[in-house]
Amino acid sequence: MSPASRAKALGIALGVALFTLGGLIVFVAAQRAPGGPPLKAGPIDPSVVAPAEQLGRAFAMVADHVKPAVVSVYSEKTITLTQPGFPFPFGDDFFRQFFGGQPPQNQAPRQHEFQQHQRGMGSGMILDPQGHILTNYHVVRDVDDIKVQLANKQRFEAEIVGTDPKTDVAIIRIKGHVPDDLPTVTLGDSDALPVGSLVLAIGAPFGLLQTVTQGIISATGRSDVGIADYEDFLQTDAPINPGNSGGPLVNMRGEVIGMNSAIATSVGQFAGVGFAIPSNMIQAMLPKLVKGEKIVRGQLGVVIQQMTKDLARQFGLTEPKGVLVSQVNEDSAAGQAGIKTGDVIVRYDGKEVSSVRQLRDLVSSTSPGTNVKVEIMRDGKALTLTATIGTQTASNLAAGPSAEGASVLSKLGLTVQTLTSDLARQLGVQDEKGVAITEVDAGSLASAAGLQKGDVIVEADRHAVATVDGLEQVLAGAKNSDQVLLRVTRQGASLFIVLQMK
Repeated sequence: MSPASRAKALGIALGVALFTLGGLIVFVAAQRAPGGPPLKAGPIDPSVVAPAEQLGRAFAMVADHVKPAVVSVYSEKTITLTQPGFPFPFGDDFFRQFFGGQPPQNQAPRQHEFQQHQRGMGSGMILDPQGHILTNYHVVRDVDDIKVQLANKQRFEAEIVGTDPKTDVAIIRIKGHVPDDLPTVTLGDSDALPVGSLVLAIGAPFGLLQTVTQGIISATGRSDVGIADYEDFLQTDAPINPGNSGGPLVNMRGEVIGMNSAIATSVGQFAGVGFAIPSNMIQAMLPKLVKGEKIVRGQLGVVIQQMTKDLARQFGLTEPKGVLVSQVNEDSAAGQAGIKTGDVIVRYDGKEVSSVRQLRDLVSSTSPGTNVKVEIMRDGKALTLTATIGTQTASNLAAGPSAEGASVLSKLGLTVQTLTSDLARQLGVQDEKGVAITEVDAGSLASAAGLQKGDVIVEADRHAVATVDGLEQVLAGAKNSDQVLLRVTRQGASLFIVLQMK
């Protein structure tokens, strides 16, 4: 390399070095300059982190207090399945491949029966030293065998003592010898818990035993969720997943204020919305369930519907409040109290009525034989009547729509009302027995079948229907069918309509 070239290369290298050194000096100066980012994190201020540490310790204390009384519930059921099969051992394809043509048609297919074991898992909580355990009804429904595992890994056979399917509550009990000094939970006051309160959920999500998650009470009084017949759920964002069902939702005092029951999700796992049965609803039923007694519910004897703005104007109300009585059953508590079709119930036992489900739940929780003040609006005037609540039986359930039946109607896109004398006159219908269609959702299965507003359904699946509850029961019973045959009357003429259920 010539002297000139060597000097040029040295100059370039020196320039690069000086440029790099200058950049490094600027960088270090910037790090040390006032206001610049520190080279390392400073010390932790104890006064800042202390509240967080206290909250963490509180969570740990509550979890340690409740976890010993939380159990895992294992269930097993044996079912017999039938699978049709061709009489040849390897089926039709084997016959065609080796013999050509079609197999003989005069041999009936064989029915192959085999048994399959279905296993499930949930959670529960120990209520008393006698080994009674609170869990969800759907965790132990129609099972052959139940086992519970305590927090200390001990396993025991268990049996069902009492159930209430309408609220999804069940009591099971450890069989045989019950361990001494069983840890138990304490049920708190779910009504005293405001929205925003911190809570912990404990259970076995996805089989992961003794899992604790944290969140808040997102809402109270959630109904129309479609999980149970009677709903008054606490809503929480504490993560709960399959396996959490039957486990406790706990306040920061270590009291159980709810039983985790369901999640709202389209993906089969937690999506931020969970539901728990409030402890106060459970406590009201416990004395009977622990004894294996049936829950008896009150009955008013009316068919009611939600008030709308249009209905409010028709019945002389300035705003859509209360619920409208569309039918009063014969010899019912409502009829004996003087309640009439067209009345609007605005208060029940001193509580303001805002929805059909709320009134239904209030009545059902009233002991039969109780005298209750019912405030109504009739022709724009306020009246207070006294009703002696009756007993709800299988034959008088028409006093309120079933959750399952109402869900079917909603999926079909139908809004209906039991036909009354006044409604029959409005529709020009002579026969006053049937269910009038008041709304048909656009693009729904009902609309596709050709059902119209004003049609009166008189038969469903070849059964005569005279009430909304009757129609709901038929549709709920046919939910696994592809079609249901309806007979309706329209403008004085009768016609059959095939309603697709799916």
